[in-house]
Amino acid sequence: MAALNIAFEAPEVSFQPRPSGGRPIDLVHLARQTGGDKSLETEVLALFARQAREAVAKIGSLDAKARTELAHRLAGAAKGVGAFDVARCASMVETKPRNPAAIAAFAKSVIDADTFIAGLMR
Repeated sequence: MAALNIAFEAPEVSFQPRPSGGRPIDLVHLARQTGGDKSLETEVLALFARQAREAVAKIGSLDAKARTELAHRLAGAAKGVGAFDVARCASMVETKPRNPAAIAAFAKSVIDADTFIAGLMR
């Protein structure tokens, strides 16, 4: 249950340069969030990856209001795990839910984060 709280009750984080460089997941931020517990990090990342993939799969079929709500939820979860590019792109979708470029950027950021997470899980 702790992983769920970390992923979905993210603190506000500004989009400043990340200690982990240009990685899709800021591992330094994630370690702070999980107290350095590697098992918890793995659990949180797996939950986030699944949630993000599901969001990409259904975002195109949603109306603007539902798309805004989905983007808002995912932005918070992304901030919690240190997926700041996903959070930034989700926030763009939240403010411009009908913008195809924002949706495409969101999908790309999720794919990048998911690929990175999959690499970590090997």
